[in-house]
This record gives sequence, C-alpha cells and structure tokens, in this order.
Amino acid sequence: MFELKRTPFHERTSRLSLPQNWRRWAGYIVAGSYDLVLDREYWAIRDAAALIDITPLMKYVIEGPDAAKLLHRMTPRDVLKMAVGQVFYTGWCDDDGKMLDDGTISRLAETKFRLTSAEPSLRWLAMNAVGMDVTITEVTDQVAALSLQGPKSRAILNRVCAKPLDKLKFFRMTESALAGKPVTISRTGYTGDLGYEIWMDAGDALAVWDALIEAGRDYGIVPCGILAMDMARVEAGLFMIDVDYTAANHAWIGGQKSTPFEMGLGWTVALDKPGYFVGRRALEREHKEGSAWKLIGLEVDWQGLEQLYARVGLPPQIPGMAMRGSLPVMHAGKQIGYASTSTWSPVLKKYIALAHVQRPHYEPGTRLAMEVTVEHHRLHAPATVVKLPFYEPEWKRK
Repeated sequence: MFELKRTPFHERTSRLSLPQNWRRWAGYIVAGSYDLVLDREYWAIRDAAALIDITPLMKYVIEGPDAAKLLHRMTPRDVLKMAVGQVFYTGWCDDDGKMLDDGTISRLAETKFRLTSAEPSLRWLAMNAVGMDVTITEVTDQVAALSLQGPKSRAILNRVCAKPLDKLKFFRMTESALAGKPVTISRTGYTGDLGYEIWMDAGDALAVWDALIEAGRDYGIVPCGILAMDMARVEAGLFMIDVDYTAANHAWIGGQKSTPFEMGLGWTVALDKPGYFVGRRALEREHKEGSAWKLIGLEVDWQGLEQLYARVGLPPQIPGMAMRGSLPVMHAGKQIGYASTSTWSPVLKKYIALAHVQRPHYEPGTRLAMEVTVEHHRLHAPATVVKLPFYEPEWKRK
C-alpha cells in the first residue's frame, strides 16, 4: 500500500494547521492552509513574511568533472557561464523542444551542482550523462527546504543568521548558519516578492523552523500553505507543471505539449551557447518562425463581469482561492485558447488568469473574453491580454 511521506517539518505544521487541510505534493503531504480562509497567509507574503515548507521539491546533487557539461547539455541555459554561488531557473526539453519539467540549478562548487525539479528526473539525468564523468545523487528526502517570502524576510534572516544577507543578490546563494545549523540560503522563491529559500539537512529542520518563527514574531511571520502561495505565484506570472503545462513525457497528444518559447521562457534559451543541447534544433526553428501559442496574462474587465451577474440580480462571485481549471478564451465568438489558472488578486483588486492563446491573439492589449459561469449559465466576460508578471514589487530585486 502506498503511503504518503511526511516532511521533517510535519511535527510543527500538523499542529498549526487549524483546518487540517492537506495536499499531495510529489509523494508528500503538505499543508494546504493553516487558517479557515487564506487572507492572513496571503497578506503575509505581500506585507510581512510567510514561511512555507517546500521540502517535496525533487533534489539532485550532480558532481564530478563533467557536472557542468551534463547540465549544459540537458538544459537550454548556458551553464558553463555559471559562477559558483549562482542560481539559474530553467526548463528542459525533449528532442522536439517540448518541455519535460522546470526547476533551478545552483552551482554549489566548481564541479558540484544541485538541481531541483517538480517531477522525478533521475532517469533523464542518467540518460544524458552516458559517457560522462559525473555522479548523480537524489537527496530529496535528506535535504529539507523552507521558503521565507515577503518584504520582511531579509530582516528576519539578518536577525537569526550567522552573517547578514544584505549583499546577497537576486538568484544568488550563500552558505551560512541558522540556529547553529549549517544552511544554504538562495535568494529565490515562487511568489514574485522579496524572498529566500533555505536548504538544510533534514535532521536540522525543526531547529531551523523554531528559530525562524521566534526571530520573525516582531515582523508578523506566518506559516503559509500552498494555496495562498498559489495565488501569489499567479500574480507573479509563474506557471505550474500539470496545471499550466503538461510534461511532454506525460502528454497523450501533441497539442498537450509546450515549448519554452510558448511558456514565456525565451529568455532562458541560449541559442548562442556553444555545442549541442537537447531540443536545440527544434527551438532554433521555432525562434525563427515564431510560436503558434503563448502563455499570457489575462485581466478580466470588472465592469463587464459585474454586468453579467447584475442581469440575474447578483454581485460578482469570485472564488477565494486560485482555480486550477481550464476556461475557454474567446475572440469574436471563436475559441482561440484557454485559461489554465485564474484567481482574484487581493493586492491588485483584479480578477486575473494565466492563459494559453493562439497567434496572433497573444499581443498585449488584445481584447478577448473568458468563460465564467453565472447562475449555471456559461457566459463570456471581457478581458485584456497584459504583459506578465501582473505584480512585481520594487523591493523584489533590491
């Protein structure tokens, strides 16, 4: 019988979760929320600091003389240019340029890297490492991880870490000590706000959690579940595998597959880097010809939505959490795409969605319509294509 695993933080998170609202994530159970509503957790991300258990991320240590060569071959990023202490976000593709997964690469040392992914990637790493002098080790269960997100996150870490983080740049990492325990801290996250991810030995997890909670009391720190994080990542224009795109090796048909260019990751595709990488020829062709589809931001017109509900005597009714479900997107009465995740944005006071739309309808400013259900009737609310991200505070990169 398959049994879901518990993260090293479960002893704390299980006692703090009032609704006992649990979600499955890569074979683990994690807190969906700690309160009966998501307001406090969401606003901690945007106004204070939110502490999120991200241990279920798949983690691999790649080391040896050919470690950089392997990741340079497997991903479209120019890994050979990475400095020690630098972090790259990237997707990786099959030979047809279709995305298999996305995650981060951290250069821990000259010949040592850590790769995170949403799906198991050991087999794909091993297949691409044939003939290379490299060792690949999965450390998912051995390495615990926390995400501390929000404008007060740096102040909290400065209070409790062995060395200040004021000079740690965006997408950089450093080694430090927290509660006397060795940790690696990267200036990364999944909320679009100022934030850090803290990596530690699983045996040190509770000591690090307790120290962060204590140090953060004066700053309004709040344990946060993945449901509030889901709302924040949509505002940040960040997509999710199995929700906003399907891994190419899990897709049943070609239409379910996506490329980095279609997902807005053209900036991660280094077509000028030397040598072969998986999917290069297909991506070069798409770069030249353009993409048939693109993931875009869709901002629903509130007055138009209000009018649809007013016809039946109701105020607009918007779900209190991000909705992971396909909603048709229309142009001139014809479906030209679909929204994959939609949410009310508390900070923007807007109804927004991540949507896949066909060329030529993905240019910012294009007027479209998104399906909404009003009193059991499927109607279309006016919407506008906008540039992603929807929200990016000025302090995120400072």
